[in-house]
Amino acid sequence: MSSPHRFIHLRVHSEYSLLEGAVRLKKLPGLCVDAGMPAVAVTDTNNMFAALEFAVSAAGAGIQPIMGCQIDLAYVDTAPGERPSAPAPIVLLAQNEEGYEHLMKLNSCLYLRGDGALPHVTRSELAENSGGLICLSGGPDGPVGRLLRAGQRPAAEALMRQFSEIFGDRLYVELQRHPGEDGLPEAERASERGHIEMAYAMELPLVATNDVYFPKSAMYEAHDAMLCIADGAYVDQSAPRRRLTPQHNFKTPQEMATLFADLPEAIENTAEIARRCAFGAYRRDPILPKFADDEVDELRRQAKEGLAARLAVIPHAVSVEEYEARLEFELKIIEGMGFPGYFLIVADFIKWAKDRDIPVGPGRGSGAGSLVAYALTITDLDPLRYSLLFERFLNPERVSMPDFDIDFCMDRREEVIQYVQEKYGRDRVGQIITFGALLSKAAVRDIGRVLQMPYGQVDRLSKMIPVEGVKPVSIEQALIQEDRLREEARNEEVVDRLLKYGMQVEGLLRNASTHAAGVVIGDRPLDELVPLYQDPRSDMPATQFNMKWVEQAGLVKFDFLGLKTLTVIQNAIEQIHGEGRDLHTAADGSAIYEPFEGAENDIGQIPLDDAKTYALYARAKTVAVFQVESSGMMDALKRMKPDCIEDIIALVALYRPGPMENIPKFCEVKNGLSKRDTLHPTIDHLLDETQGIIVYQEQVMQIAQEMAGYSLGGADLLRRAMGKKIQAAMDEERPKFIKGAKENGVDDAKALEVWNLLDKFANYGFNKSHAAAYAVVSYQTAWLKANHPAEFMAGVMNCDIHLTDKLSVYFEEVKKGLDLPWAPPCVNRSEAQFMVRQGVLHYGLGALKNVGVEAMKLIVEGRADKPFATLYDFARRVDIKRIGKRPMEMLARAGAFDEIDRNRRRVFDAVEALMNYSAAIHDQKNSAQVSLFGEAGEDLPEPRLPPVDDWLPAERLTEEFKAVGFYLSGHPLDDYMAALKRKKVETLDEVMQRAARGPCVVKMAGVVAGRQERKSARGNRFAFVQLSDTTGGYEVTMFSETLEKSREHIDTGAQVVVTVEATMEAEQLKLLARSVAPIDGVVADAGSLGLLIFVDAPSALASVARVLDGAAQAAKAARPGPVRFCLMGDGLPGEVELSAGREYPVTPQIKGAIKSLDGVMDVQDI
Repeated sequence: MSSPHRFIHLRVHSEYSLLEGAVRLKKLPGLCVDAGMPAVAVTDTNNMFAALEFAVSAAGAGIQPIMGCQIDLAYVDTAPGERPSAPAPIVLLAQNEEGYEHLMKLNSCLYLRGDGALPHVTRSELAENSGGLICLSGGPDGPVGRLLRAGQRPAAEALMRQFSEIFGDRLYVELQRHPGEDGLPEAERASERGHIEMAYAMELPLVATNDVYFPKSAMYEAHDAMLCIADGAYVDQSAPRRRLTPQHNFKTPQEMATLFADLPEAIENTAEIARRCAFGAYRRDPILPKFADDEVDELRRQAKEGLAARLAVIPHAVSVEEYEARLEFELKIIEGMGFPGYFLIVADFIKWAKDRDIPVGPGRGSGAGSLVAYALTITDLDPLRYSLLFERFLNPERVSMPDFDIDFCMDRREEVIQYVQEKYGRDRVGQIITFGALLSKAAVRDIGRVLQMPYGQVDRLSKMIPVEGVKPVSIEQALIQEDRLREEARNEEVVDRLLKYGMQVEGLLRNASTHAAGVVIGDRPLDELVPLYQDPRSDMPATQFNMKWVEQAGLVKFDFLGLKTLTVIQNAIEQIHGEGRDLHTAADGSAIYEPFEGAENDIGQIPLDDAKTYALYARAKTVAVFQVESSGMMDALKRMKPDCIEDIIALVALYRPGPMENIPKFCEVKNGLSKRDTLHPTIDHLLDETQGIIVYQEQVMQIAQEMAGYSLGGADLLRRAMGKKIQAAMDEERPKFIKGAKENGVDDAKALEVWNLLDKFANYGFNKSHAAAYAVVSYQTAWLKANHPAEFMAGVMNCDIHLTDKLSVYFEEVKKGLDLPWAPPCVNRSEAQFMVRQGVLHYGLGALKNVGVEAMKLIVEGRADKPFATLYDFARRVDIKRIGKRPMEMLARAGAFDEIDRNRRRVFDAVEALMNYSAAIHDQKNSAQVSLFGEAGEDLPEPRLPPVDDWLPAERLTEEFKAVGFYLSGHPLDDYMAALKRKKVETLDEVMQRAARGPCVVKMAGVVAGRQERKSARGNRFAFVQLSDTTGGYEVTMFSETLEKSREHIDTGAQVVVTVEATMEAEQLKLLARSVAPIDGVVADAGSLGLLIFVDAPSALASVARVLDGAAQAAKAARPGPVRFCLMGDGLPGEVELSAGREYPVTPQIKGAIKSLDGVMDVQDI
């Protein structure tokens, strides 16, 4: 609809004004069309995040985009080094390309100061970068407006004159009117007259703007709630807070003309400004720094030399002539598409990393299909060995940038990025911004908070929103799917309000961060190409355009990914070196394989036919093995029994939703249990390694090539059309496919059958190049585990040293799965990290909870080559103050001082005294109060440690659990095992074996490690309870009836016997609880009737009495029995028998506790 009123919105805040603007960029052109507005400006607050996206989308809809920004200006003079107190906004609009470049430069200035100040530009920066920009003075809240409101008219006039000097006829005095029930807001009333008088006095044009934050007035309340999320405020708080009115919406030209009927020139000038701003941001061709004077020759030289070096050492998959022909084919395509420089840049930083022993992955994604990349050492997979296709990576029939995703060692990835910064210039290298959206669950939680709803209620409502895949469904969809959510909204007004607000703000952008891996490299300073942003957590600037739009701006993305597995492999190799061996040497000194000369420690050169590795795969002993450590993968491995690398490649590709339906068929055919399907003699050979099943995208391409005569480039286009279900392209290609097949002797019916099959599989066929690269990494980890298990597990645990849950699984694998020799944490033998020494895996001190690896390195440094002799020796050589009280307590709990003092409780209680003693000694050292011949601390008396009984065995394990996160030196059920066996209570291992034969009802013992309670759709409570026994950890499901009866018995740390229904589903043990009972009650009649305690000194009787008295209080479920003593030892007239005088509870745990006491020789049942 056209409008007779010529008004253009020049101040619009899109969703990229994070948690402030609510105008969705995709809907903005539609708003303009509906209002009959031919142009519009987006002026987000202190950013140009939306600039290019807005320019392209608006122009595509026939709307003229005006490139702009609302920028905070520091308008009050400050002393050198002083931060501006209150910058105020002005609006800048780009007239032309010069103005756009200046706008980008100013946007970069907002964030790149590095002083932690709020984003702002200075007046001098504004003056230096004013060319080509139109300035709107900022309205009532701008710098001039603020001075007018503060009664500083002369200062306001002086500032306006400065703006006039800077911008000349490109300055407009901005007026705003957002009337509410009481007329104009105070800020607008207080400043409008002064603005108009100044404009007339200085002969400056007026312009009317509406400060647009949301599309419709009806969104005002929801938008206000969103502002509260940003400000940490509450919607209904009593203090004056709201700075906007419902009038901050996208008004029509008619509404604006009515509002400014007394100042029609202010409306007309919006159209005048639109005419002056004829520039729109545009897409650029890819821009790269020049790597060499003649990049074509340089690429050819490096590729040919690299291929020759590869062929000198690798087994040849085809003839040398075929390798050379493939190389020439790829080089011609790369040169024709203009990408030699890209390949050279990537190869350069990868070679730099490899030269410095920084682990680099063998490849990722379709780039592994390039022989040029293999020759340049960008990848480490021979694409001809694995039948990988170059056209899947770089299609000569579809020009697009190549994209190598490079995996680096997690710990050293930053070194490679720093190299790139130094080589090309720090101002030419940057990260890429990303944006987080306010999804439905987060919207409900955030809005519930600002509405001051109870946390529990908001949490419950949020959990009612279903999740599909990894994302929650929309609130609107949740209301359709969830009866409970609709019921809550009907019954409670505040819930209805929350959901209505949530639906209006969900999907809007919430925050900015940086892409985890993406880096761009320019041929000039980046701020000449894109505006820049600075993430406070990074010292490298980031582009203000996200990944999609930064590429449209001409910058090329390079992915520097951190892959933890590479760090694991490197750590394991270093452990092997630490043992004085190379990769090819086993722990017993025998040779594992014969390495190429110079490749003794190149994990990429290990043989791919190692029988031990495939045996490990076939037994599914793959805890910590890359890509195959999930229970589902383990099940697939057992069924598949892989015996070659092609099987692992196929499994990596198959194990995804959709394709995994083919895993049973693949395994049956591979193991001769069923016959493979055949398609047609012309293409059956293409499916040999995948047992007649289409698994890879490359197979779709090859079938189209061999059956229907497609080029591989054309086949890739066909694959894309099928995968994306582009119907028009498929309708065009189907007759072409059938015609081509017919020319190759395939009848129409068979051709159509194959077409339909390709159409199905193209949708979820996997990229073989990626699968092959990751299968090789998986094989490398499996090979290390099979041939160097201790060193591999040390490497694994060092990479997850702060993740207790993972360490628990890994150490269970060390002890049970691999039966490796290990040593507990010890200040005299352990390092800060896990370490293998003489075949023994030593527990890393830094793996204890709340200690920190760096603090533990202080202990290792203090120890040097001389073990600590006493606690005082430790305190003298280690500055305990730098370690801290809590880490010292954790060390004591874990038994790390056992070699010095086995009484853990005494060490624990002595921590503060030892810290004071250590501090006094180290203060002396630091203040140089040491005589010429004396040692620091010689004259300081050692603190006397009070005598104290050690923790009982069960207490020691509890304290150890607090420090380690799992049971390390024993298990609380150890003392109960004999009694439990008599009561036919089974271990986890035994239950798994029984359940594998069929469903069963059994009794299991366990210590409760935790529980999570939930509510079912019907409102009934149920729980998942985690327990452990001496053979491992397991989880039991408890439904409401059992849960209510058992709740008092299942607190964390409780020792119980659970009667369960056990079933095995897809190799997963499922346990459903029927009943729960305290362990002491269960074993009461299976244990001792009484105890006979043999002691060698009367002094031990007091310790025994304390244990018995404690037992009387704690073990109420146990049956009491008589306790007798037999005194034996020097100074006693033979054996003396005494009675305890009364009966005490007798349990296996109490018996074990007494047996551990000093002076107790033995404990026997009566």
